[in-house]
Amino acid sequence: MSQSLPPEDAQNGGGISEDRVVVRNTYGENLIGVLSKTGCRKLVILCHGFRASKEDRIMVNLSAALTVHGVSSFRFDFSGNGESEGPFQFGNYRKEAEDLHTVVQYLSKEGYEIIAIVGHSKGGDVVLLYASMNRDVEAIINLSGRFALQDGLEERLGKNYMERVKSDGYVDVKNIKGEVLFRVTDESLMDRLNTDMKAAALSIDNKCRVLTVHGSEDEVIPVKDAFEFSKLIPNHKLHIVDGANHCYTGHQAELASIVVEFIKSIQDEGACAPRDN
Repeated sequence: MSQSLPPEDAQNGGGISEDRVVVRNTYGENLIGVLSKTGCRKLVILCHGFRASKEDRIMVNLSAALTVHGVSSFRFDFSGNGESEGPFQFGNYRKEAEDLHTVVQYLSKEGYEIIAIVGHSKGGDVVLLYASMNRDVEAIINLSGRFALQDGLEERLGKNYMERVKSDGYVDVKNIKGEVLFRVTDESLMDRLNTDMKAAALSIDNKCRVLTVHGSEDEVIPVKDAFEFSKLIPNHKLHIVDGANHCYTGHQAELASIVVEFIKSIQDEGACAPRDN
């Protein structure tokens, strides 16, 4: 179901508007999203990363860039994140792919033609997993996704994390004040470690066009991971953003341009016309 946001939250001019949308997933949890409507039925879905939300700067900026070019977009919170219901989990890669499938089905029933799905960081892995399991979207954009999910754990969970999880059943990740940010259970850790991105990459249909974008100075996920995806995904294009970090600080406009140009390149001749700036 959907409801219009207050007028002050709508985009200015050109008939662009935003609706707050609630989609119930297969677990009975409400997923909250924002549908940015341009009048065009062609639509791009935007998926946030780890502990982020639909209000992440990358998601909001990409939505704005797409609307300028007459393409509608939908950004939403995965279950357990942002405004969406459900428990937060460290892993949940396949559950988030299921959330995404629910969203795709909902929007398709509403009459939208989903031309691409974009995911940043963990969301990049989720959209690639989605493409490995489904054949209903023609293009996937992976922004800074991680190839080797066993990497990066010590930096986030601390030394001897595996021993501590096995001993206590969980590891609490805390900030510098000692406050618990989130809990990593044995189950959620195994969910991440058992998610095979190599197998997922090899399972993507060669008709699905995939773009991977990665910053050369990514401090969270090394740029080498992007090259691993490039080796394995059959219909793949790689774009390295020189000097960009994980959040594309100072490179947001460049990132938006790359994404928009890729999406424009896959649209049919009957695509909705771009809007004037």
